[in-house]
Amino acid sequence: MSLSESEFYEAGMSLPPDVRKHVALRLLESVDPQEAFDLASDSWLHSEAAAAYDALKVDPSTAIPAENIRAGLEAKWAARP
Repeated sequence: MSLSESEFYEAGMSLPPDVRKHVALRLLESVDPQEAFDLASDSWLHSEAAAAYDALKVDPSTAIPAENIRAGLEAKWAARP
């Protein structure tokens, strides 16, 4: 079964927003990987990173020392197959 462009668009628009975003980025990546990366990183920066920063401003006691983060990443790197 083959969908026309408009049928594909309508089917895509019926998906939940978070699924649409992932599908759109995957489609964009198939055409322009750098643009897909730029859009994904910009989206992350404005949503998740900004929310984490705001939460940290509200309660600085939730901060994790950089040394702990580095040690965790080094342990994960060492444990990779």
